[in-house]
Amino acid sequence: MLNIKLNMKAALLLTLLLSLAVPVQAGNGLIKYADVKESGKYVRKHFVERLNKPFDETSSKKKAILIGDSHAQDFLNMVIEANRLDNFQISTVHIITQCQPYLGDELNQFIKTKDRANCEKGFSIAKSIDRIKQADLVILAANWKEWSIKQLPTTIKNLALSDQQHLLIVGRKNLGKVNIRHFLRMSEEERIAHRNKVDKKQVSFNQLMQETLKERKWIDVHSDVCGSSSAQDCPVFTPSGELISFDGGHLTPAGAKFYGQKLQIPSL
Repeated sequence: MLNIKLNMKAALLLTLLLSLAVPVQAGNGLIKYADVKESGKYVRKHFVERLNKPFDETSSKKKAILIGDSHAQDFLNMVIEANRLDNFQISTVHIITQCQPYLGDELNQFIKTKDRANCEKGFSIAKSIDRIKQADLVILAANWKEWSIKQLPTTIKNLALSDQQHLLIVGRKNLGKVNIRHFLRMSEEERIAHRNKVDKKQVSFNQLMQETLKERKWIDVHSDVCGSSSAQDCPVFTPSGELISFDGGHLTPAGAKFYGQKLQIPSL
C-alpha cells in the first residue's frame, strides 16, 4: 500500500515537473529574469566602470558626461548595445533618484527630509561642474520627478554650456508591471503581441516634459518605443520574443539593444 502511495506521489510530481518544463523551455530564457537582483547587476555594470572617470586627453574621441540615476544606467546600456555614440568617451555621474539631476538654489525645498543628508553627501551636477566644462556632450537622464521636470529650465540655464557644447535630455520610461509567471503561460506569439499598461505618472510626466522643454530637442524614449508621447501601453517583448524589461523600469540586454535601435538621437 505504501509503495502504491509513493508511486502515485512520484507520478504527480513528474506530471507537475513536465507541465512546468514546457513553458520554461519555450520562454526564451524568461525564467532567469525572475531574479531581479541578479538582473540589476547588468544595469549597473557599464555605468559603474565609467563612474567619475577622468577624460582621456590623448583619445581622439569626443567627450561626453552622462549624469543621472538607474535610468541613466539604462541609457548607457542602450547606446552600447546598439552601437550608438561610438565616437564618444563617456564618463558617468550617479545621482540617486531622490535627489534628481538639478542645478539651482535651495535643493532641500524639493527633497524629502529623510533624503536630504544623502543628497548633500552624494554626487550632484554642482559637484561635477569641472568635468561638465570639459565635455563636448552633456546628457541628463533620470526617472524624472514632477518638480525636477519643472525645474529643467533653471538647471539648463545654470549649466551655462558654451555654444560648442551639446545637451541631451533623456525622458523617463515605464513598461508597467512585469509578471514573469504570467508571461510563461503565454505562447511566444502572445508575448510578442502583448502590450503592458504603463504607470499613470508616465504619460502625464512625459507631457509635462514636452510642455516644459517646448522647442528644445530631447529624447522622448516613451514615444520612440511605445508609438507616441501619450501612448498608454508599451511592448514588453522584442519582435524576436525577448523580454525588454525585467521589472517594468529597467532593461535586459535585449531590451537595451531594442531601445537603443529605436532612439531618435540627434546628430552630434
